[in-house]
Amino acid sequence: MPKESNEANQSNEANPANPASATCAGKHPAPPCTLVIFGAGGDLTKRLLMPSLYNLSADKLLDDGMEIIGVNHGERETSDWRDELTQSLRGFAADKAATFHTSQLNEEAWNWVVGRLEYFPGEFEEDETFARLKARLAKAKSGNIMFYLAVGARFFQPIIEHLGAAGLLEEKDGNFRRLVIEKPFGTDLASAKALNACILKFADESQVYRIDHFLGKDTVQSILAVRFANAMFEPIWRREYIDNVQITAAETIGVEGRGKFYEQTGAFRDMLPNHLFQLLGMVAMEPPNSFDAESVRDRKAEVFDAIRPLTANDVVLGQYEAGPAGPGYKEEPGVAKDSRTETYAAARVYVENWRWAGVPFYLRTGKRLTERRTEISVQLKAVPFLLFRDTPVDALTPNVFTLRIDPAHGTTFDFNVKVPGPVMQIGKVRSAFNYADFFAERANVGYETLLYDCMLGDATLFQRADSIETAWAAVDRVLHPDSPLAVHGYAAGSAGPEQSDKLLAQDGRTWRALTDTRKKD
Repeated sequence: MPKESNEANQSNEANPANPASATCAGKHPAPPCTLVIFGAGGDLTKRLLMPSLYNLSADKLLDDGMEIIGVNHGERETSDWRDELTQSLRGFAADKAATFHTSQLNEEAWNWVVGRLEYFPGEFEEDETFARLKARLAKAKSGNIMFYLAVGARFFQPIIEHLGAAGLLEEKDGNFRRLVIEKPFGTDLASAKALNACILKFADESQVYRIDHFLGKDTVQSILAVRFANAMFEPIWRREYIDNVQITAAETIGVEGRGKFYEQTGAFRDMLPNHLFQLLGMVAMEPPNSFDAESVRDRKAEVFDAIRPLTANDVVLGQYEAGPAGPGYKEEPGVAKDSRTETYAAARVYVENWRWAGVPFYLRTGKRLTERRTEISVQLKAVPFLLFRDTPVDALTPNVFTLRIDPAHGTTFDFNVKVPGPVMQIGKVRSAFNYADFFAERANVGYETLLYDCMLGDATLFQRADSIETAWAAVDRVLHPDSPLAVHGYAAGSAGPEQSDKLLAQDGRTWRALTDTRKKD
């Protein structure tokens, strides 16, 4: 399809000097607020929060009254913190492999952010830190405060308890106080309940924004647009027409020096009950009455509540061994030589409601796989073969609609056509749409929308306490089995353990190939 036929693309070309102008049309700046970042010296702050604030500044979506206070242990000057973040941002911008890569930084936009940065030294578990912080916030330009916990999970409860004890989460005089928390939201059902109980002891659910960065990706948010803004999809989005749904989050990298951390988590806890369940929720949810935050979150909560609890027979775990892509997991720094931590997890999930009864959702994620790919593939049921029984057709290719989330953004649809010639011969073809062909590419790390929505008070893309707990409840039996689950080896650089293929084979199905040998669209 030629680019000039697309209205959205034409609007992007209206202001070539500012590719963001069309994207941000109709949006207004967030209200003034003070953003307090716990973990100011951490990787999350450098790699994701600061690039996101830069992009929001470039798009004129932040109020001039904004202040950014970074809390971290260790004394240092604000000027040193500013210099460190500036160097990091420039490094990410120049790195073509980085999520945040741009040919040219908008110096005015970054200087706007830098001028609002203030370093605040303090220990996360000491009363004195929060007493000083309270005194500092009393002098803030705005009474609106956002507390962002960009810290390890072990600090969540201590920080929340200290904020609550200091009265820093109390909302007064029409000003908001919001608490932003990164995953993991617990490591099983019991710990998730304990964390939620701690949070809700000091804050109302309406003040809490649990971030899943997957939901900040434009292509993830577009799942709702594809489903509910196009009449061709919704009528067939149900068990009568869909055979199975496959959700894949495959990585080619290993644990990248984070072996000690990964040993405590594993692929299943890290990805299944949060990232992949969130994608499942968006695919499987009923149409909301509106895009009001609670309407959308209610519909997703219904999906999680309808998931049949997983058993050991629904799950395959794997761990990469030495292979074409490099050494095995046990050779990674910080990993025990007898480790049974899984780096691959696959699961068969059933949503037991009227729309999806009997339709399996196959989820898989893994490290050191053959290709980096995050996608959702919806396979339609096969048509009757009788019409073609007297023709040279061995099989019909399944009709599969795929939403490509990462690294390529777009959709594909596989279907059958007649091969030109005098004989009725069926050929497999693919129709594709690529975002880059129609919309201006931007240096976007995925947190921009999430931060902006936090400031606006729009909780649509954030998880609620009940959804967190029902998701963990669905997998808790697997996390605490009567006997340890087997962890199967797979070669680094392969598609995963062969037992994962058997999980689908027993249902008469196969995984979508991770490596596409067909001609690229």
